[in-house]
Amino acid sequence: MATVAELKAVLKDTLEKRGALAQIKARIRAEVFNALDDQGEPRPTLSRENLLINELIREYLEYNRYKYTASVLMAESGQPEVPLDRQFLAQELNIVEDASGKSTSPVWNSLSFLTSW
Repeated sequence: MATVAELKAVLKDTLEKRGALAQIKARIRAEVFNALDDQGEPRPTLSRENLLINELIREYLEYNRYKYTASVLMAESGQPEVPLDRQFLAQELNIVEDASGKSTSPVWNSLSFLTSW
Protein backbone atom coordinates (compact mmCIF):
# COMPACT_ATOMS: atom_id res chain seq x y z
CA MET A 1 0.00 0.00 0.00
CA ALA A 2 1.28 3.48 -0.92
CA THR A 3 2.13 5.92 1.82
CA VAL A 4 0.67 9.42 2.03
CA ALA A 5 4.07 10.84 1.04
CA GLU A 6 4.19 8.64 -2.05
CA LEU A 7 0.65 9.63 -3.06
CA LYS A 8 1.56 13.31 -2.63
CA ALA A 9 4.65 12.85 -4.79
CA VAL A 10 2.67 11.11 -7.55
CA LEU A 11 -0.06 13.75 -7.43
CA LYS A 12 2.49 16.59 -7.57
CA ASP A 13 4.33 14.94 -10.47
CA THR A 14 1.07 14.42 -12.39
CA LEU A 15 -0.05 18.02 -11.88
CA GLU A 16 3.38 19.31 -12.95
CA LYS A 17 3.38 17.19 -16.12
CA ARG A 18 -0.06 18.50 -17.08
CA GLY A 19 0.96 22.10 -16.36
CA ALA A 20 -1.85 22.38 -13.84
CA LEU A 21 0.40 22.95 -10.83
CA ALA A 22 1.88 26.13 -12.30
CA GLN A 23 -1.62 27.38 -13.13
CA ILE A 24 -2.84 26.63 -9.61
CA LYS A 25 0.13 28.47 -8.08
CA ALA A 26 -0.40 31.45 -10.38
CA ARG A 27 -4.10 31.53 -9.54
CA ILE A 28 -3.35 31.46 -5.81
CA ARG A 29 -0.84 34.32 -6.18
CA ALA A 30 -3.38 36.37 -8.13
CA GLU A 31 -6.11 35.71 -5.55
CA VAL A 32 -3.78 36.61 -2.66
CA PHE A 33 -2.82 39.82 -4.44
CA ASN A 34 -6.48 40.69 -5.04
CA ALA A 35 -7.30 40.03 -1.39
CA LEU A 36 -4.46 42.26 -0.21
CA ASP A 37 -4.95 45.00 -2.79
CA ASP A 38 -6.36 48.18 -1.29
CA GLN A 39 -9.32 48.95 -3.54
CA GLY A 40 -9.87 52.26 -1.76
CA GLU A 41 -6.50 53.60 -2.86
CA PRO A 42 -6.87 55.51 -6.14
CA ARG A 43 -4.69 54.50 -9.04
CA PRO A 44 -2.46 57.10 -10.67
CA THR A 45 -3.73 58.57 -13.92
CA LEU A 46 -2.26 56.73 -16.87
CA SER A 47 -0.26 58.77 -19.32
CA ARG A 48 -0.69 58.02 -23.03
CA GLU A 49 2.73 56.33 -23.07
CA ASN A 50 1.97 54.14 -20.06
CA LEU A 51 -1.42 53.24 -21.50
CA LEU A 52 0.25 52.01 -24.70
CA ILE A 53 3.07 50.20 -22.88
CA ASN A 54 0.63 48.49 -20.53
CA GLU A 55 -1.51 47.48 -23.48
CA LEU A 56 1.49 45.92 -25.23
CA ILE A 57 2.36 44.03 -22.06
CA ARG A 58 -1.25 42.90 -21.62
CA GLU A 59 -1.46 41.76 -25.24
CA TYR A 60 1.82 39.85 -24.85
CA LEU A 61 0.61 38.17 -21.65
CA GLU A 62 -2.74 37.21 -23.17
CA TYR A 63 -1.11 36.05 -26.43
CA ASN A 64 1.06 33.69 -24.38
CA ARG A 65 -1.88 32.69 -22.15
CA TYR A 66 -0.44 34.20 -18.96
CA LYS A 67 -3.94 35.11 -17.84
CA TYR A 68 -3.26 35.30 -14.11
CA THR A 69 -0.22 37.53 -14.62
CA ALA A 70 -2.36 39.69 -16.90
CA SER A 71 -5.05 39.93 -14.21
CA VAL A 72 -2.48 41.20 -11.70
CA LEU A 73 -1.20 43.75 -14.24
CA MET A 74 -4.74 44.99 -14.80
CA ALA A 75 -5.43 45.31 -11.09
CA GLU A 76 -2.18 47.12 -10.34
CA SER A 77 -1.98 49.41 -13.36
CA GLY A 78 -5.53 50.67 -13.58
CA GLN A 79 -5.50 49.83 -17.30
CA PRO A 80 -9.02 49.89 -18.80
CA GLU A 81 -10.66 46.45 -18.75
CA VAL A 82 -11.51 46.62 -22.46
CA PRO A 83 -8.37 46.08 -24.56
CA LEU A 84 -7.36 48.72 -27.08
CA ASP A 85 -8.09 47.83 -30.69
CA ARG A 86 -5.08 46.16 -32.33
CA GLN A 87 -5.25 48.46 -35.38
CA PHE A 88 -5.34 51.50 -33.11
CA LEU A 89 -2.32 50.19 -31.20
CA ALA A 90 -0.39 49.56 -34.42
CA GLN A 91 -1.28 53.04 -35.68
CA GLU A 92 -0.22 54.72 -32.42
CA LEU A 93 3.12 52.87 -32.52
CA ASN A 94 3.63 53.48 -36.25
CA ILE A 95 3.77 49.77 -36.98
CA VAL A 96 2.70 48.53 -40.40
CA GLU A 97 1.44 44.98 -40.12
CA ASP A 98 1.62 42.68 -43.08
CA ALA A 99 -0.53 39.57 -43.43
CA SER A 100 1.92 37.41 -41.44
CA GLY A 101 1.96 39.95 -38.58
CA LYS A 102 -1.75 39.51 -37.88
CA SER A 103 -1.12 36.14 -36.23
CA THR A 104 1.65 37.33 -33.92
CA SER A 105 1.81 39.57 -30.92
CA PRO A 106 2.18 43.34 -31.56
CA VAL A 107 5.10 43.22 -29.12
CA TRP A 108 6.84 40.75 -31.42
CA ASN A 109 5.98 42.88 -34.45
CA SER A 110 7.41 45.94 -32.68
CA LEU A 111 10.61 44.16 -31.81
CA SER A 112 11.07 42.76 -35.30
CA PHE A 113 10.40 46.23 -36.71
CA LEU A 114 13.00 47.80 -34.41
CA THR A 115 15.62 45.17 -35.13
CA SER A 116 15.19 45.57 -38.90
CA TRP A 117 16.71 49.06 -38.87
